[in-house]
Amino acid sequence: MSRKRFLIAPLTCSIPALLAFVSILIASTLFSETLYVDNLQGSQTGSGNKGNPIRDLQFAFDNASDGDTIFIAPGTYEATPAPYIEELCGNCQEHKTKVEASRGFLIKDKALTIIGSGKDSTILVTKAGYGVLFENSRGSLITRLTITGGKRDHDGMATDAGIVAKYSTVTVKDVRIADNTDRAEEVVVGIGGVFGRENSELFIIGNEIINNGWDGVALYRGATAYIADNIIDKGRGAGIGITWDAVATVYRNRISGYWKGIGSFGDSRAVVRNNAVFENLGWGIIATGTSYMEASNNVIARNGNCGFAVWSDEAHGQAVNNIIVENGWRKEWVCPCVGVWMNGDSLKFPIMFNDVWGNIDGQYRDMSDLTGRYGNVSIDPQFLGPSDFRLPEDSPLIDNGDTLLTDPDGTRSDIGLFGGPASR
Repeated sequence: MSRKRFLIAPLTCSIPALLAFVSILIASTLFSETLYVDNLQGSQTGSGNKGNPIRDLQFAFDNASDGDTIFIAPGTYEATPAPYIEELCGNCQEHKTKVEASRGFLIKDKALTIIGSGKDSTILVTKAGYGVLFENSRGSLITRLTITGGKRDHDGMATDAGIVAKYSTVTVKDVRIADNTDRAEEVVVGIGGVFGRENSELFIIGNEIINNGWDGVALYRGATAYIADNIIDKGRGAGIGITWDAVATVYRNRISGYWKGIGSFGDSRAVVRNNAVFENLGWGIIATGTSYMEASNNVIARNGNCGFAVWSDEAHGQAVNNIIVENGWRKEWVCPCVGVWMNGDSLKFPIMFNDVWGNIDGQYRDMSDLTGRYGNVSIDPQFLGPSDFRLPEDSPLIDNGDTLLTDPDGTRSDIGLFGGPASR
């Protein structure tokens, strides 16, 4: 059994080009402003300084210039929802499909740094399908606030979410996206957490995405994302869905309470490392379509059906150093109640150095039992607690992972959440 290795050449640029880029950064910094927003009552608009803050948040977004910073005082800020008609559909079979949606707050044709006063202090109530919409916004940051109160659009093709990015580069950090649960009975899908759309580049770091009506994070056509250190809990759909031709790096997230955990679909590409995917209703992690996935050092535990699945003959990648245990407690729904289900070509998806143990209907399905082969074992990992996935100091899973991988201290990689190069 072999694995493909990929080499990525470093990006290079000329000295004149680098100097020009630095000059642009310096210029944007020199001419940017800081605006203050407070939801004080009254008829004044406000000038935007500390003593006379802007009273209307969308007014601040509309009148800020590219590169400006907006500080939002404690308070609840309600959007005035507006129709949002799209000529392109994020998740339709035909990309050129008209979609009728709505948007709450809009940041368009500029990059803004948006800073709240804390997730418990600054609350944005969007009252729309696309709660905070970034469009043609390259270089924005949103942080230290909560986004809630979305209203699901009636068009089932709308990619409703607390944050939606199109043609944008956005960092979403230390944001709570919660309780966006509105949904009409005739629409299956709900409102998700953070959705990346056409040609967007997202950095989704250290957020709480909790109790929403659809996928926690979803990437559609042409989107790329670095998704790390988030808590994604209690929702419908998938915790993280990488679809179409999207590309994602998925590190150290905790995903639980969803229908499904992490999935790569279509022709997407994903590196999925050191995630805890546990107590979801269906599968833990799957690769399907023609997608590529590297799944390493994840804990996939107590999911309702299968732990890890390859769901297509064309899906390819590898599963290494994972702990896949105690899955299959629910009646079969989306896959068998086993640890690893190879509903694909095993030659295209090596399974190595994993601990596959205690799964209700067996460790492997539609493939050879790999226990004792290619570094795979089947032992109780003896986690320190029900959701504390650390290993005891004398665990045989420590320093017993893939021989080609090392932990950050240079020792041979551990199997599980705290091993491998992306562990902390």
